[in-house]
Amino acid sequence: MLTIGNRFRILSPEEEAPGDDRIPLVIAKGAFGSGEHETTASCLEILEELPEITGARVLDLGSGTGILAIAALKLGAAEAVCVDISPDAIRTSRHNCALNGLDSRIRHIAGTLDEAPRTGFDLVLANIYGDLLLDLADGLVAHTRPKGRLLLSGMLWEYHFDVRRRFEALGCQVLKRRMLEEFATLLVQKP
Repeated sequence: MLTIGNRFRILSPEEEAPGDDRIPLVIAKGAFGSGEHETTASCLEILEELPEITGARVLDLGSGTGILAIAALKLGAAEAVCVDISPDAIRTSRHNCALNGLDSRIRHIAGTLDEAPRTGFDLVLANIYGDLLLDLADGLVAHTRPKGRLLLSGMLWEYHFDVRRRFEALGCQVLKRRMLEEFATLLVQKP
């Protein structure tokens, strides 16, 4: 059992949630993103602060266990699409969505960003390596609706400046920047 931020509690399928007001995220092991890593925790802490999440359409690229999409839905997002290149990660994500009673609100795609619908997401989550954030910046912004937000993490400090500068060059405004022990997290808004 692990608490993150002010609102989340991560539980294994074998654990029972205590009767408090924290939002339970039931996550089985099996892919990246079980909550212990500083980038996942940072994303969860920022997600819980976003009032715009209510009713949002969410894209989670590099979804791993699906923890970020699950958290977004439990905070009030309407629907989510999880995309990961690993079929094993997609299987784990599907299982975790079922454990959280959210399988009907999440679509899973084993593939790349190019295979995700381009219908203008309100919130794009990408907790992936910095070099990938640089390579995929145009596509991530293209998948985001105007005034939509992108929560970017997984980049080592050495990539932070380049990633920030790349998204600013695409017209995005940096709303929040967090420097962690080894990694960084950015929240940006599309123009």
